[in-house]
Amino acid sequence: MIEEALVELGYSQDVFELLKEPQRMLSVRIPVKMDNGQVRIFLGYRVQHSFSTGPTKGGVLFHPEVSEPLMKALSMLNSLKNGLLNIPFGGAKGGVICEPRELSFHELELLSRGYIQAIRSVIGPYQDIPAPDIFTNSQVMAWMMDEYSKLCPDQSAGFITGKPIVLGGLKSRENSAGRGIVLFISEAAKKKGIDLQHSTAIVQGFGSLGSYVAKSLADSGVTITGLSDAYGAVYRSAGLDMNTLIECRDSFGTITKLYKHTLTSQELVEKPCDIMVLAAVANQVTVNNVLKIRSKLVVEAADGAVSDEAADWMTQNGILFIPEILTSSGDMTSSYIEWVQNRQGLIWSKEEGERRVRQILADAFTRVHNIAQERGISLKTASCFAGVYTLAESARVRGWI
Repeated sequence: MIEEALVELGYSQDVFELLKEPQRMLSVRIPVKMDNGQVRIFLGYRVQHSFSTGPTKGGVLFHPEVSEPLMKALSMLNSLKNGLLNIPFGGAKGGVICEPRELSFHELELLSRGYIQAIRSVIGPYQDIPAPDIFTNSQVMAWMMDEYSKLCPDQSAGFITGKPIVLGGLKSRENSAGRGIVLFISEAAKKKGIDLQHSTAIVQGFGSLGSYVAKSLADSGVTITGLSDAYGAVYRSAGLDMNTLIECRDSFGTITKLYKHTLTSQELVEKPCDIMVLAAVANQVTVNNVLKIRSKLVVEAADGAVSDEAADWMTQNGILFIPEILTSSGDMTSSYIEWVQNRQGLIWSKEEGERRVRQILADAFTRVHNIAQERGISLKTASCFAGVYTLAESARVRGWI
């Protein structure tokens, strides 16, 4: 993606050589004394892709599938995301190979603190700012912040984001990913001439993200005609009662067990609607079924839900496709606003935090949409162009290339 964008933008091969690999990679071994008295060694990583635009930024995963190649790829993706958002960060990513659900609360705390001890030389508010990701949360960030404040007490403000509010976290961070998706839908609907109060939507996936988006759209006047969970899907052309379904779903977001007659998730995405939100799993729209899509607007809220070929086909046939690199940027934007708040020593209200995040996201959508229109390309390709341009141009004016 980066190489193709650089060629189209007219940059030299030297720029690709700079951006094709992260600028810094650190692997660490973290000893943790387990509750049974034995010491277990965990392998962790912190990868920083590009410093051309400023300090790097990215989450920390505690997951058994963490690996160096995955951390490299996700750090590069974060660079592109920050670039298209016009946020002064490069991309980073970190993680520890573990199964956190098998660790006790005490063991998880020791691992969190041990990770910060191991990577402390390459992180900081002006160097690299971690944040929560898969299987890490505000409590993990609080432990990490506390450990870092012991090691570098004069730099702890803004060192990490996604913290509890009492420690300087952003009041508007909760559901920031979902709010970002709803904002992009609103902006895209304007471009497509869709009146949300007289439109229909299908939301695939009814977990915390999908249910938030579905409820928010319903509150905006959208008629939700289809929903799915891990066991199937339901479709009602007259609309579904969102308040009842939110109350009746279980902790896993399951709602289809309430119905006698259900569809498969694949059958659901082929139903007619104005807006389709794919917030479940990967490979939902591919070359095999894209011809059956009957929606004016398709929103990729799950990583890899739409193949590149399907995205290009939709763009060429008048379906506006919003890619995951855009829809997932709400959390990153909230992290940036939290970092700014901490650096300035301010405490913004929830409303002020939301306003600042909305402005950044709306500007990013407009910028990417304009690139797509000018070049006749998909929003996914345009997003990559916008991100790569920021990285390449900042490296150029610094004199690196």
